[in-house]
Amino acid sequence: MSFSSLGDTLNSRFNQKGPLKKQLDDSQVVEESKVVLLEMFGEELVKTAIPLFLKNRTLTISCSSSAMAQEIRLNQTQIVEKLNEKLGRNEVDRIRYLT
Repeated sequence: MSFSSLGDTLNSRFNQKGPLKKQLDDSQVVEESKVVLLEMFGEELVKTAIPLFLKNRTLTISCSSSAMAQEIRLNQTQIVEKLNEKLGRNEVDRIRYLT
């Protein structure tokens, strides 16, 4: 009987295409979107926008102010481009914002 380390087992599970890999990739998109929004809009405005999840290549962001929702709408193309550039792959096609 041969045993492998827990780290090796987890790495192999996360590197396989499957639900765990998808969840990991999606959470990476959400985290990187926080960085992109901070870089583009600054700390004060970003407090009013919270990236929630990625579904069907659409990033959903909750906005507590209509001004921030408007900024996201106006800059959607630039946000998507910067986010995909940071990720090194095309993961996001559009942004949906909730107010």
